[in-house]
Amino acid sequence: MNKIKKILAHPFFHDYRTLLGLWMLLPVVSWLLKIISMRFNNFLIYRYVYWHTVQGISLFTPCAEHEDTNHYGPVFSLVVAPFAIPPVTIGLLLWLIALSLTLFVAIRHSTFNRYQQLFILWFCAHELFTALEMQQFNIVVVALIVLSYTLIEKEHDFWAACCIALGAFVKLYGIVGLAFFLFSRHKGRFILSILFWSVVMLVAPMLISSSDYVLSQYVEWYHSLTSKNTENLFSYYQNISLLGMVRKISGCTSYSDLWLIVSGLILFVLPYLRFGQYKYQAFQQTILASVLLFVVLFSTGSENSTYIIALVGVVIWYVVVPWQRSKTDLWLMVFVFVLSSLGHTDLFPPIIRETVIRPYALKALPCVVVWLKLCYELCTKEYAPVIEQKQ
Repeated sequence: MNKIKKILAHPFFHDYRTLLGLWMLLPVVSWLLKIISMRFNNFLIYRYVYWHTVQGISLFTPCAEHEDTNHYGPVFSLVVAPFAIPPVTIGLLLWLIALSLTLFVAIRHSTFNRYQQLFILWFCAHELFTALEMQQFNIVVVALIVLSYTLIEKEHDFWAACCIALGAFVKLYGIVGLAFFLFSRHKGRFILSILFWSVVMLVAPMLISSSDYVLSQYVEWYHSLTSKNTENLFSYYQNISLLGMVRKISGCTSYSDLWLIVSGLILFVLPYLRFGQYKYQAFQQTILASVLLFVVLFSTGSENSTYIIALVGVVIWYVVVPWQRSKTDLWLMVFVFVLSSLGHTDLFPPIIRETVIRPYALKALPCVVVWLKLCYELCTKEYAPVIEQKQ
C-alpha cells in the first residue's frame, strides 16, 4: 500500500490533469478504431431508441438499422437524444467522450480522498477502454451508483433519488442505489424524492411520443428482459458472473439461479445488522463497493464490458479501509487486474482465452474472491478511523 502511495505521489501520476487527458484520450482512440472498422453496432442500437420513440416504433423488436435488439427502457430515448440527432460519426465521438467524462466527474466529486480517487482512475483506465470499445452505457451506470451514494452522504437526497431512478428506468442496475437508504439522514425526504423521480422517469418519454406508446413499451421492456435472462444462461459473451461461472463450469441446467441469488443476498445484507458501524465513512464506502460487485456478480446480463462497474468496486474495497492492507490483498488486486481486466484481451494466448477463460466465465473469479473477502470484513472488522480506535 505504501509503495503504491509513493508511486501515485509522483507529480505525473498525482496530477488530475494527466488523468483527465488520459480519460479524454481513450474515447478518441476508441472512436478512431470504431470508425476505421465501421463496427459500432451498440451505438446504433442506442441511437435508434430515440428515433424509434419519436416515430412510435417498437423499441424491443429486431430492426433493419442494427444487428441486435435494444434492452434499455423508454426514458433512455431522452438520454441518448443529444447524440442521436447529429451525424452518426459525430454522435459516436460525443457519446464516448460523455461516457468517460461522466465517470471521471463522478469519481472527482466523490468523498474519496485524493489518493483513493487517483487509484480508482488509474486502475480502472484499461477497463474503461474495454467498455468504450463496446460504447457501453455501463460506464454511466457505475457513475450513477457512485453519485447516488455521494449525494446521500452530502445530504442531497433529492438528487441522489434522481440518479437512482434514472439508472433504474434505463437499465434496472441503478436500482441498487436504494441500498444506501439506511445511510440517509432524511429518510422521509428520500422516499418522497424516489416517488417523484420515478413518476418523472415514467412519463418523461411522452414528451417526444405519446402516453399509450410509452406505456406499451414498458410492458414490452419487461418481456424483453425476461426472455433475455433465459437466453443468457449459457451465452458465450453474456452471464460473465458468479451465476454464469457456476452454471458454465457445472454444465447443469436443472437448478434455479435463485439458490445462488438468495445466498448472495443473505451475505450482502448481513453487514447491515452492524448498526454501530454506520457512522464510519469507511464502512459506508465498503458497502458501496459491495453494491458495485453484487450487481455484476449476480446478474445473467453481465458481459465483458460490464466489469467497469465491478472493478471500481474492487478498488474502493482495497483503498478505503482504515487498516493496512496485507500482501495477500495486494496480490489479490494483481489477480483482479490480470484475469478480470486483461483476461479477455490478446495478452492471453487464444488457447487459454477462448477455451478456458471465456467458456467458463472466469473473468468473474477474482471479483468473486474479493466480494467474499469484503463480506467477511464487513461482518467482522472495525471500521473506525485508526486514531479513534487507539483512543
